[in-house]
Amino acid sequence: MPTDKNKIAVSNSTVFATTADVKQWIKVQAQTLGFADCGFLSVHHPLFTKQIEQLQKWLDKGYEGQLQFMHNNHHLRAHPEQLVEGAKTIISVRMDYLTKAPTPRAVTDNDHPNQGIIARYARGRDYHKTMRSRLKQLALNIEAMLPEWQHLDIGSDKEFVFRPFSDSAPIFERPIADAAGLGWTGKHTLLINKQAGSFFVLGELFLSLELPDDQPVKEHCGSCSACIDVCPTQAIVAPYELNASACISYLTIEHDGIIDTKYRRAIGNRVFGCDDCQLICPWNRYANLTTVKDFAPRHGLDNSSLLELWQWQEADFLNNTQGSPLRRTGYINFLRNIAIGLGNANASLDVVEQLKSKLTIHNAMLDEHIEWALNEQQKKLKDSTQV
Repeated sequence: MPTDKNKIAVSNSTVFATTADVKQWIKVQAQTLGFADCGFLSVHHPLFTKQIEQLQKWLDKGYEGQLQFMHNNHHLRAHPEQLVEGAKTIISVRMDYLTKAPTPRAVTDNDHPNQGIIARYARGRDYHKTMRSRLKQLALNIEAMLPEWQHLDIGSDKEFVFRPFSDSAPIFERPIADAAGLGWTGKHTLLINKQAGSFFVLGELFLSLELPDDQPVKEHCGSCSACIDVCPTQAIVAPYELNASACISYLTIEHDGIIDTKYRRAIGNRVFGCDDCQLICPWNRYANLTTVKDFAPRHGLDNSSLLELWQWQEADFLNNTQGSPLRRTGYINFLRNIAIGLGNANASLDVVEQLKSKLTIHNAMLDEHIEWALNEQQKKLKDSTQV
């Protein structure tokens, strides 16, 4: 739960003398709806032009992998006012998702090599619908207050336009949150909040009211390089620069087909996403637990062995991932990820037999990963008999 010191102060006053009063009222409404915080930014903020330039440099280095959508709709990224006609302000929100506090500054997932590790945000229901529905409710709450604000010249006397987003459009989500003061961009390229770490998801509400920008906060990474040092695949190639095509989150979720053998041992037991750079971050000792029930783990996804997940048939996968982020991988790629995990698991004849049981059942891509995993297991079994 958020601590008292992090809660937004609720004013009993119904007087809206300034736009600051309006923003404070909106922040209180946002927290009531389960958002940890929110910030405000104009759709005409200069960051968008700057971000387009940085995005193009990043794409020129080939860091996007199969994320071809990153090449599209640059005009909308640069001009978010074109995304929602009539929009003047973006409300950026964050929502905590941890249901259990991790051990500070430690990657304890590595202590359980036979367990299938799923990124903590993805163990419950897909947050995107939750985020958008609550943003819509925030907009409706704002709409109901418009008559109270007509003396402030913020556009409350005109047609009210709004649209919620959650990773659902070409929007510079993290840079907007950064510029709106919800945190600073860490060296791993995720947003960090001084009072809440980084275990939160972001969303945006575009609306037609003209509200003043919030200001960015000072960054506090200093000389720390823990996230860079811990990354299993060295995907953080420099401070604030991520090669997405080498990131375990990308490889296990977005990448379709064969995963390069050079990454497989580093992937370890991570079958959907990776939290390592967050788990090691010193600021996550302040991470808050979520108040949103949808993030509660379902189907034992916070404590499932690799072999349990491997035995899911496609019908099990479809049933257990209904309304879940895991559905994004598809069944075959999910098995591919688990096969890599089984190859990295402790030496076991049972694992070998289970791997063999799915050979030639699905497709050549999966078979290639099973063969790799079998080879890894057999090398470990041979080494164990020679000790």
